[in-house]
Amino acid sequence: MQKRVIPKRYHIAITPDLNDFTFAGQMILNAHAPEPAEAIRLDSLELDIRQCRLKPEDKTHPEEECRFTVNPADSNLTVHFPGPITGDFELVIDYTGKINDLMAGFYRSSIQVAGAPDHMAVTQFQESDARRAFPCFDHLAQKAVFTVEMVIDDHLTAISNADIQTISAPENGRRRVIFYPTPKMSTYLVFFGVGPFEIHRDETDHRVRAVCLPGAADQTRFGREFGCKALAYGEDYFDIAYPLTKLDLIAVPDFAFGAMENWGAITFRENLLLNVPGVTSREARSRICEIIAHEITHQWFGNLVTPEDWKYLWLNESFATYFGYGMVDHYYPEWRIWHAFVRNQTEAALARDALHETFAIEMPGDAVVAINTSTAPIIYSKGGSILRQLEAWIGPERFKSGLRRYLKEFAYDCAASHHLWESLAEASEMPVTELMRSWVTQPGFPLITVRRNGNRLTLRQRRFTCLPNDSDQTWMVPLSVTAYASDGSHETLTVLLQAPRTDIDLPSGTRAYHLNPGHTGFYHVQYADAENLSCLADRVKKRQLPSLDRWGLQNDLFALVKSGELTMDAFLDWAEHYRGEPSYLPLSSLDSHLFEAYLVLQGDIRNRIGRTAMALMDTTLDAIGFEPAEDESQTTAMLRDQLLVHGSLIGNQNILAFLTDRFHAFAKGDPVPPDIFRSVMTAGAVVGGQDALDTMIRRLASSKVEHERTTLATALGAFSPWTDLEGALDYVLDNLPDRIRFMPLVAAAGNPTATHRLWAWFEDHLSRLEKMHPLLFERVVAAFVPVPGLTEPPRTRSFCEQLARRQPRLKNVIDLSLEHLEVNHRFRLREQ
Repeated sequence: MQKRVIPKRYHIAITPDLNDFTFAGQMILNAHAPEPAEAIRLDSLELDIRQCRLKPEDKTHPEEECRFTVNPADSNLTVHFPGPITGDFELVIDYTGKINDLMAGFYRSSIQVAGAPDHMAVTQFQESDARRAFPCFDHLAQKAVFTVEMVIDDHLTAISNADIQTISAPENGRRRVIFYPTPKMSTYLVFFGVGPFEIHRDETDHRVRAVCLPGAADQTRFGREFGCKALAYGEDYFDIAYPLTKLDLIAVPDFAFGAMENWGAITFRENLLLNVPGVTSREARSRICEIIAHEITHQWFGNLVTPEDWKYLWLNESFATYFGYGMVDHYYPEWRIWHAFVRNQTEAALARDALHETFAIEMPGDAVVAINTSTAPIIYSKGGSILRQLEAWIGPERFKSGLRRYLKEFAYDCAASHHLWESLAEASEMPVTELMRSWVTQPGFPLITVRRNGNRLTLRQRRFTCLPNDSDQTWMVPLSVTAYASDGSHETLTVLLQAPRTDIDLPSGTRAYHLNPGHTGFYHVQYADAENLSCLADRVKKRQLPSLDRWGLQNDLFALVKSGELTMDAFLDWAEHYRGEPSYLPLSSLDSHLFEAYLVLQGDIRNRIGRTAMALMDTTLDAIGFEPAEDESQTTAMLRDQLLVHGSLIGNQNILAFLTDRFHAFAKGDPVPPDIFRSVMTAGAVVGGQDALDTMIRRLASSKVEHERTTLATALGAFSPWTDLEGALDYVLDNLPDRIRFMPLVAAAGNPTATHRLWAWFEDHLSRLEKMHPLLFERVVAAFVPVPGLTEPPRTRSFCEQLARRQPRLKNVIDLSLEHLEVNHRFRLREQ
């Protein structure tokens, strides 16, 4: 067993060759052995180790070469010392490696510069891919200081976490760039890159720089400006100065994730950083801001204070998710970004966590934690939603005070969940530890059932799942109830539910009551009183409830439909109360629920769903118009585009007539407003046939804007009939780059005309699909199993079980996808 060795400093020298995609490396490790150590084991993957040398403390003595062994199966390198070492030592390792095309480790991107093909290379190390670029202790708790040095071609630019310290004069067409040492940090945050980059420093805060390929300078301004705002917000809110002298926002063409928070050198997919006037939609601009804010929040949550183990990853991602929206709301309150948070994060988390195949926010024991299709909705979305619940319970000032206390106590160090809870408990003088333990360390969430008897409410909690369960779990639930009187007045009551049941006395004269006003609580509600539900329906129809509450009522009811406790017919009756609904949040959610049911169900009930959805679309579009308006709200633009897309897919003829006219104009060269570009392309695919496919392929091939490319690629999944869609999918597999190939495949799984044909197609093309990036292939699996797999559920299940045995890393996503399949199968059987 290896004796503990503490890394102190790394000096990493990299000489990349972008012609043959290799690099030469030297890693110098300064470390400390508290007790005698005869060897050191480092993480190393796909590196060719050439030599290991031990430098003596006495620099006049020669270096001693060390014997070493490489274990590829366990991705490690063991260096054997000439004799036992105690105290400080310096180890030098010379090695070479490949600049791969896997979007992990040190990898390359194919680019165009001045119309000619070229390459660039960057790193992506989370969770454990630093070992692909240099031998190291590749665990987030083993923090150290890193100095990066690169020897690059003279015409290229090198970037790393810190500012440049020295640049040598050119010699033989190359120069040596040495960067300042970083703060003490984890290996997964190390970054270096090389390419024909342009660097643009912001005029407001000179620390903020945008890094892009030549010609994209103007497209970085929007992101740079918001980066300055987000950095200022973070420094003020957290009351800790950002410790580096620069903060780079780097646009990367090939990227598997959305962005990565490398300290001082944040990388982004191009469409999540670059704003292109006339192409980038309003929704996409808000997404750019939210992602920038998310990654800048990480400069404190994750970089400054790091989880002591990956099981505590939520301490990074939940906070980045929550403040990603909070920072945007601070500067652009008119965007109503918290409605997008509830829609995209809370609603998604409730749906994901309603499965048996779920897990706690804090992963139990020694479970391997990776960000993937299975884990992200819990670690990011549920975690962020629980923080919203917590802040609402203890209050914003106490929340802020507790976070400042936590960050200052553990700066440049590591922390566990209980450290955060204790800081918040001290700041609030409330039982935060007990409450958070009930939400973070156990899976699932409660259904609160409420029944009225006179002026007393009886509330009971039990775990909610779409499939039956016999769980006896309970949660510590901050409950709120608004009581509405006949005279129009109302009063809100609060209680902390700690047992399976509690009672609340209503004020006299209460006509109706509503649980979870503002929907900060992470739970579903079931009203046992038909009269109260009827009163709430009337308030929905008259818009006498806030839009958040109108959202929550229908979202809770659809969850009960999915679990079999309410019929789809009853839900459609309830949906009629939203005719003429003016707000994005409730109508966007309701439309998505109807579209989901339309995909799953068959026969008369499916026809009724289609009629209900189209009626809601037509009423809303009559009110807001089909064409975007300059002065309309962002949420109106977002709602219109969603309704137009779903209307195209379910065959709304009014929508298709409008959009196909716009598509034909587009095919002749006319521009399309960015806020309806997605829906115009979708409708073009639905009705356009081979001519439309040829038009979209030509635009895809010529487009230089990633936002446009992703939108066009996604629309390829909407083609109908099957022969046209099959041709589009063949093009996708043959021609689209890995980073966007999954998008049209996922979209095809939501194409109502094709779902019955797609499972056989998936089986036939599995060998090609499996070659995709693992994270992106998971998304395809998660999309194809639940609805296309309904064609023959036993066959789907058998196929997936064989796939999981052959590829164990897919087990989690296959398990959750098969449970989604079972939920949908039972839903279909109940409603036949």
